[in-house]
Amino acid sequence: MPSTLPTRHGSPWRPRPVPRVLSVAGSDPSGGAGIQADLKAIAAAGGYGMAALTALTAQSTRGVSAVHVPPPSFLAAQLDTLRADVALDGIKVGMLASSAVADVVTRWLDDGAGVDGPPVVVDPVMVATSGDRLLDRAAEDAVRRLLDRADVVTPNVPELAVLLGTPVATTWTGVLGQAARLAARHDVLVVAKGGHLPGDEVPDALVGPGGVVAELPGRRVPTTSTHGTGCSLSSGLVTRYARHGEWERALRETKAWLTDAVVAGTALEVGSGCGPVDHFWALRGVLVESP
Repeated sequence: MPSTLPTRHGSPWRPRPVPRVLSVAGSDPSGGAGIQADLKAIAAAGGYGMAALTALTAQSTRGVSAVHVPPPSFLAAQLDTLRADVALDGIKVGMLASSAVADVVTRWLDDGAGVDGPPVVVDPVMVATSGDRLLDRAAEDAVRRLLDRADVVTPNVPELAVLLGTPVATTWTGVLGQAARLAARHDVLVVAKGGHLPGDEVPDALVGPGGVVAELPGRRVPTTSTHGTGCSLSSGLVTRYARHGEWERALRETKAWLTDAVVAGTALEVGSGCGPVDHFWALRGVLVESP
């Protein structure tokens, strides 16, 4: 986590009214998660979204049935071609299906988008809703190495445990403690999320190497329209930061927007499983009553 605002090509990094934000992640043809959710979240936050695909999935609201990973060299070509033409104001990294894919992203950040580049938010997609591990150990190690290039990491509770190699936390105090350990290990900010814990309270927090920076209370929304919430949170977060340069403010704004998007998601009536959130509820003039 840089102690000062990052720079790009020797010029001070500065917020932009319409930031140019790249998502490096997998595709979800149902539109609820992955690249599709990222682009919607970026647009809803006022940014211009771009995408480099790491994987293709056969996926619906009821789950993933197949995954195709293009050659890592093709991902490198996507990233290099884009950087040769477009100045980036923010980067979100999501699904990385293998160690080779993660290493491509790490090298690309090291070559020009790391310490002297735009802010980077990593959403470490490592554990399925079912609890199944999505990556082998080599890929998990590659994701851990990538965290050293990030400004913010947004793991859910099981992913936080995988990144640390510890049992899954069962209390909010335990989650905050693990988040502080991860923040100190990689010198990053960690968004601790309480959504996987039992109970009606769903707090979130921004945690740094020194402990909790800000804690955001929340109430659980009684709905199944939660597909893609992690993707949407990380993409919305980096976009809002790229607009004004304040992580705590960006998290508060994104949490408030996402809560309303979850509430409004039921009305979309997409699929028979875990439905998507409504990224554009405000654009449609939908009035939601947060719990």
